[in-house]
Amino acid sequence: MSKAVGWLVHLFTASGAAFALLALFAAIDRQFAAMFWLLGAALLIDGVDGTLARRLRVAETAPEIDGGLLDLIVDYLTYVFVPVVAMLRADLMPRVWSMALGFAIVVGSALYFADRRMKTRDNWFRGFPTLWNVAAFYLIVFRPEPWLCAVALIAGVVAMFLPFAFVHPVRVRQWRGLTLAALAVWIASALVVLWNGLDGGMAARAALLASGVYFIALSALRRPSNS
Repeated sequence: MSKAVGWLVHLFTASGAAFALLALFAAIDRQFAAMFWLLGAALLIDGVDGTLARRLRVAETAPEIDGGLLDLIVDYLTYVFVPVVAMLRADLMPRVWSMALGFAIVVGSALYFADRRMKTRDNWFRGFPTLWNVAAFYLIVFRPEPWLCAVALIAGVVAMFLPFAFVHPVRVRQWRGLTLAALAVWIASALVVLWNGLDGGMAARAALLASGVYFIALSALRRPSNS
């Protein structure tokens, strides 16, 4: 029974790939609100599968599957590959720019995912943690000028490999209360925007910007240790 439960947890993690495939179809069809709902479902799976795996001792009961590697594979699809396709299909920039930046993002992110130094011992990410789903959300919702989209994406690619720390909003203890509050504001405002077909009004957009600035500000306040 315990082995079956372990395999069910692995299957639960792997189901994120199915949501990624559905989100990819939605991105190709330019159904961006639907795509973000599907990516949100995959994000929810990603948020709870690790806790399930630890509590049910999946590493012991179903060790044939590397849960950590499985999680990274699904994350690459949902955090990187599908959002890149979405940004290409959203016509945010000239096609040549989008393709060039898309190549840079998928290649750079592949290297980032394989980097054993991805996290510090106190659970901060080293560099920009490939949150291209979030970047795509902001760019598609706010639709800035093409040159500004390009600058933002170039900055994100470069930032993956810079020596600064980016907060994990749940696991980092420092400023945890305030960070969780900012995360709640971000989630609530994102849900409002999605519910209204990527609009949501000025209040929701302002909340998205304010909470985003908070997370970036934390990166400026803390530097990674040598761990």
